[in-house]
Amino acid sequence: MQTKLTLRMDDELIAAAKVYARGAGKSLSQMVAEYFEALTKAEREPVEMSPTVARMRGILKGANVDEKDYYAYLEEKYLGRPGDPAGRKA
Repeated sequence: MQTKLTLRMDDELIAAAKVYARGAGKSLSQMVAEYFEALTKAEREPVEMSPTVARMRGILKGANVDEKDYYAYLEEKYLGRPGDPAGRKA
């Protein structure tokens, strides 16, 4: 069963979306329906991990690492900041 849905959007966005849909050979309603289907399907189906990602899963569990640590690591690695264990300079 199909039900009518009313959406409120900016006029320019609607015009651009209609042009895009026409170029894709679809109706705007079909494009919106496909988008909603993709959104809800992504939530329903689990994403399969590659073997590499699966092996790395949980590798940092319990590690006390935060974003500042990551940025410090990047500075040491690429900018040769003091404390670089390899003593490299950029």
